[in-house]
Amino acid sequence: MLRIYHDFLSQKQIVLASGSPRRKEILDKLGLNVEVEASNVSEDAECLISCEGYTMALATEKAQHVRERRGIVPFLVIGADTIVVANGNKLLGKPLDKEHAMEMLRQLSGLTHNAITGVCLLWGEGPMVKFHETTKVKMSELTDDEIKAYVDTGESLDKAGAYGIQGLGATFVEGIEGDFYNVVGFPLNAFCRNVVEHMKQIGRPDDSF
Repeated sequence: MLRIYHDFLSQKQIVLASGSPRRKEILDKLGLNVEVEASNVSEDAECLISCEGYTMALATEKAQHVRERRGIVPFLVIGADTIVVANGNKLLGKPLDKEHAMEMLRQLSGLTHNAITGVCLLWGEGPMVKFHETTKVKMSELTDDEIKAYVDTGESLDKAGAYGIQGLGATFVEGIEGDFYNVVGFPLNAFCRNVVEHMKQIGRPDDSF
Protein backbone atom coordinates (compact mmCIF):
# COMPACT_ATOMS: atom_id res chain seq x y z
CA MET A 1 0.00 0.00 0.00
CA LEU A 2 2.82 2.44 0.83
CA ARG A 3 5.16 1.27 -1.92
CA ILE A 4 3.88 4.00 -4.26
CA TYR A 5 5.22 6.60 -1.79
CA HIS A 6 8.31 4.65 -0.74
CA ASP A 7 10.98 6.85 -2.35
CA PHE A 8 9.45 10.02 -0.92
CA LEU A 9 8.97 8.63 2.60
CA SER A 10 12.45 7.07 2.64
CA GLN A 11 13.94 10.57 2.47
CA LYS A 12 11.96 11.83 5.46
CA GLN A 13 12.73 11.64 9.16
CA ILE A 14 10.26 9.26 10.79
CA VAL A 15 10.51 8.62 14.52
CA LEU A 16 8.85 5.86 16.52
CA ALA A 17 8.18 7.14 20.05
CA SER A 18 8.43 3.69 21.57
CA GLY A 19 11.12 1.39 22.86
CA SER A 20 9.16 -1.69 21.79
CA PRO A 21 11.31 -3.89 19.55
CA ARG A 22 8.13 -5.50 18.22
CA ARG A 23 6.76 -2.21 16.88
CA LYS A 24 10.10 -1.45 15.25
CA GLU A 25 10.14 -4.90 13.61
CA ILE A 26 6.64 -4.37 12.24
CA LEU A 27 7.50 -0.94 10.80
CA ASP A 28 10.72 -2.33 9.32
CA LYS A 29 8.55 -4.45 7.03
CA LEU A 30 7.74 -1.24 5.15
CA GLY A 31 11.39 -0.69 4.22
CA LEU A 32 11.46 2.85 5.66
CA ASN A 33 14.18 4.46 7.76
CA VAL A 34 12.42 4.59 11.10
CA GLU A 35 14.34 5.92 14.10
CA VAL A 36 13.50 4.80 17.63
CA GLU A 37 13.32 7.19 20.55
CA ALA A 38 11.50 5.88 23.59
CA SER A 39 9.46 8.37 25.58
CA ASN A 40 9.56 8.57 29.36
CA VAL A 41 5.78 8.53 29.63
CA SER A 42 4.40 6.24 32.34
CA GLU A 43 1.97 3.58 31.15
CA ASP A 44 0.50 3.19 34.63
CA ALA A 45 -1.96 6.09 34.40
CA GLU A 46 -5.47 5.41 35.70
CA CYS A 47 -8.04 4.79 32.98
CA LEU A 48 -10.83 7.30 33.51
CA ILE A 49 -12.11 7.19 29.94
CA SER A 50 -12.93 4.46 27.41
CA CYS A 51 -10.29 1.83 26.77
CA GLU A 52 -9.91 3.10 23.21
CA GLY A 53 -9.58 6.69 24.43
CA TYR A 54 -7.05 5.60 27.03
CA THR A 55 -4.75 4.02 24.45
CA MET A 56 -4.98 7.02 22.12
CA ALA A 57 -4.30 9.44 24.99
CA LEU A 58 -1.16 7.54 25.99
CA ALA A 59 -0.03 7.26 22.36
CA THR A 60 -0.49 11.02 21.95
CA GLU A 61 1.43 11.79 25.14
CA LYS A 62 4.32 9.59 23.98
CA ALA A 63 4.48 11.19 20.52
CA GLN A 64 4.26 14.74 21.87
CA HIS A 65 6.94 14.07 24.47
CA VAL A 66 9.40 12.85 21.85
CA ARG A 67 8.61 15.65 19.39
CA GLU A 68 9.13 18.30 22.07
CA ARG A 69 12.54 16.79 22.94
CA ARG A 70 13.76 17.16 19.37
CA GLY A 71 15.44 20.34 18.20
CA ILE A 72 14.29 19.80 14.62
CA VAL A 73 10.71 18.62 14.21
CA PRO A 74 10.62 15.28 12.32
CA PHE A 75 8.40 14.73 9.29
CA LEU A 76 6.43 12.16 11.31
CA VAL A 77 6.41 11.02 14.94
CA ILE A 78 4.51 7.82 15.72
CA GLY A 79 3.13 7.08 19.18
CA ALA A 80 1.39 3.83 20.09
CA ASP A 81 0.05 2.02 23.13
CA THR A 82 -1.46 -1.47 23.36
CA ILE A 83 -3.68 -2.93 26.06
CA VAL A 84 -5.69 -6.10 26.55
CA VAL A 85 -9.27 -5.82 27.76
CA ALA A 86 -10.85 -8.85 29.44
CA ASN A 87 -14.40 -9.44 30.62
CA GLY A 88 -15.72 -6.37 28.85
CA ASN A 89 -13.86 -3.66 30.75
CA LYS A 90 -10.94 -5.16 32.71
CA LEU A 91 -7.83 -3.39 31.44
CA LEU A 92 -4.66 -5.49 31.39
CA GLY A 93 -1.39 -3.74 30.66
CA LYS A 94 2.07 -5.19 31.24
CA PRO A 95 2.43 -7.43 34.31
CA LEU A 96 4.42 -6.20 37.28
CA ASP A 97 5.96 -9.60 38.03
CA LYS A 98 5.47 -13.33 37.47
CA GLU A 99 2.58 -13.64 39.92
CA HIS A 100 0.80 -10.75 38.25
CA ALA A 101 1.40 -12.35 34.83
CA MET A 102 -0.11 -15.62 36.02
CA GLU A 103 -3.18 -13.83 37.36
CA MET A 104 -3.66 -12.06 34.03
CA LEU A 105 -3.48 -15.31 32.09
CA ARG A 106 -6.00 -16.92 34.44
CA GLN A 107 -8.39 -14.08 33.61
CA LEU A 108 -7.91 -14.67 29.87
CA SER A 109 -8.14 -18.49 30.00
CA GLY A 110 -10.98 -19.92 27.94
CA LEU A 111 -12.38 -16.52 26.99
CA THR A 112 -12.33 -14.04 24.13
CA HIS A 113 -10.66 -10.72 24.89
CA ASN A 114 -9.85 -7.56 22.96
CA ALA A 115 -6.38 -6.33 22.07
CA ILE A 116 -6.62 -2.57 21.53
CA THR A 117 -3.87 -0.34 20.14
CA GLY A 118 -4.16 3.42 20.06
CA VAL A 119 -1.95 5.32 17.60
CA CYS A 120 -1.05 8.99 17.28
CA LEU A 121 0.61 10.40 14.15
CA LEU A 122 2.21 13.84 14.51
CA TRP A 123 2.90 15.27 11.07
CA GLY A 124 5.68 17.84 11.53
CA GLU A 125 4.18 21.08 12.84
CA GLY A 126 0.94 20.17 11.09
CA PRO A 127 -2.00 17.93 11.88
CA MET A 128 -2.34 15.28 14.55
CA VAL A 129 -4.13 12.07 13.60
CA LYS A 130 -5.37 9.62 16.23
CA PHE A 131 -6.98 6.24 15.68
CA HIS A 132 -7.36 2.87 17.34
CA GLU A 133 -7.69 -0.74 16.24
CA THR A 134 -9.32 -3.66 18.05
CA THR A 135 -8.65 -7.37 17.49
CA LYS A 136 -10.61 -10.13 19.18
CA VAL A 137 -8.51 -13.01 20.54
CA LYS A 138 -9.89 -16.38 21.68
CA MET A 139 -7.81 -18.17 24.31
CA SER A 140 -7.87 -21.89 25.09
CA GLU A 141 -8.58 -23.15 28.59
CA LEU A 142 -5.26 -23.04 30.44
CA THR A 143 -4.17 -25.03 33.48
CA ASP A 144 -2.07 -23.44 36.19
CA ASP A 145 0.82 -25.73 35.24
CA GLU A 146 0.65 -24.49 31.63
CA ILE A 147 0.48 -20.90 32.76
CA LYS A 148 3.42 -21.26 35.16
CA ALA A 149 5.58 -23.02 32.56
CA TYR A 150 4.93 -20.20 30.10
CA VAL A 151 5.50 -17.40 32.58
CA ASP A 152 8.78 -19.05 33.65
CA THR A 153 10.11 -18.52 30.10
CA GLY A 154 10.07 -14.77 30.77
CA GLU A 155 8.21 -14.00 27.56
CA SER A 156 5.15 -12.59 29.28
CA LEU A 157 6.74 -9.90 31.43
CA ASP A 158 6.97 -7.05 28.91
CA LYS A 159 3.71 -7.65 27.06
CA ALA A 160 0.18 -6.37 27.52
CA GLY A 161 -2.01 -9.18 28.80
CA ALA A 162 1.10 -11.19 29.74
CA TYR A 163 1.44 -13.10 26.48
CA GLY A 164 3.13 -12.70 23.12
CA ILE A 165 1.12 -13.94 20.16
CA GLN A 166 4.25 -13.79 17.99
CA GLY A 167 6.08 -16.17 20.33
CA LEU A 168 5.25 -19.10 22.58
CA GLY A 169 2.05 -17.36 23.59
CA ALA A 170 0.64 -18.28 20.18
CA THR A 171 0.16 -21.84 21.48
CA PHE A 172 -2.59 -20.50 23.77
CA VAL A 173 -4.53 -18.76 21.00
CA GLU A 174 -7.36 -20.62 19.26
CA GLY A 175 -8.09 -17.83 16.82
CA ILE A 176 -8.31 -14.10 16.19
CA GLU A 177 -10.71 -11.73 14.46
CA GLY A 178 -8.92 -8.71 13.06
CA ASP A 179 -5.36 -7.53 12.49
CA PHE A 180 -2.70 -9.96 13.77
CA TYR A 181 -0.07 -7.23 13.97
CA ASN A 182 -2.38 -5.20 16.18
CA VAL A 183 -2.13 -7.94 18.82
CA VAL A 184 1.66 -7.87 18.48
CA GLY A 185 1.59 -4.13 19.16
CA PHE A 186 1.03 -2.10 16.00
CA PRO A 187 -1.93 -2.07 13.53
CA LEU A 188 0.05 -2.05 10.30
CA ASN A 189 -2.86 -1.88 7.85
CA ALA A 190 -4.61 0.98 9.66
CA PHE A 191 -1.29 2.86 9.86
CA CYS A 192 -0.70 2.48 6.12
CA ARG A 193 -4.23 3.64 5.30
CA ASN A 194 -3.78 6.76 7.43
CA VAL A 195 -0.40 7.56 5.88
CA VAL A 196 -1.80 7.18 2.35
CA GLU A 197 -4.67 9.52 3.25
CA HIS A 198 -2.18 12.13 4.48
CA MET A 199 -0.10 11.82 1.32
CA LYS A 200 -3.22 12.51 -0.72
CA GLN A 201 -4.14 15.51 1.44
CA ILE A 202 -0.74 17.16 1.02
CA GLY A 203 -0.91 16.53 -2.70
CA ARG A 204 2.15 14.31 -2.79
CA PRO A 205 2.28 12.35 -6.06
CA ASP A 206 3.25 8.73 -5.88
CA ASP A 207 6.67 7.50 -6.98
CA SER A 208 5.43 6.49 -10.43
CA PHE A 209 5.25 10.13 -11.53
